Amino acid sequence: MPESVSTLTIDVPVHLEQVASVHSIGSLQFEGDLPAALFHLQLITDDIAEWKARSEVIVVVHTNAGHVALNDHAYNASRNISTGNPYKDLVAELVSRGVKMELCGATARVNGWGNADLLPNVRINLDAMARTIQLVQQGFVKITE
Repeated sequence: MPESVSTLTIDVPVHLEQVASVHSIGSLQFEGDLPAALFHLQLITDDIAEWKARSEVIVVVHTNAGHVALNDHAYNASRNISTGNPYKDLVAELVSRGVKMELCGATARVNGWGNADLLPNVRINLDAMARTIQLVQQGFVKITE
């Protein structure tokens, strides 16, 4: 029996000329094997490209999601595995689309991670809370995942 195909009508269209968002990711929730927060970032970067909007999208990973920012060697040591960071290609793609990735400095300190442990183009901020407050006070919309 064939599957029914439903028509999808967007009842509330959105078109933004500018996007300024900070995404606070403290733990990973999954849609299948894909971290939902990274999937959502792919969606919004697709929207931004379609809208041809000016944008500044900043991701702050911290706490139980800090390992997303690690290179293979540091990831393996942190997670006690040998497969490397499974998120590195997703992070690289987002960075190539203009997303700025940051690791919480407090998370880095607690885990003994330094700048050399990070994926390319990931920066360390003072700490996730201070950075998020700074960006919200500058007018960024905070997205918590």
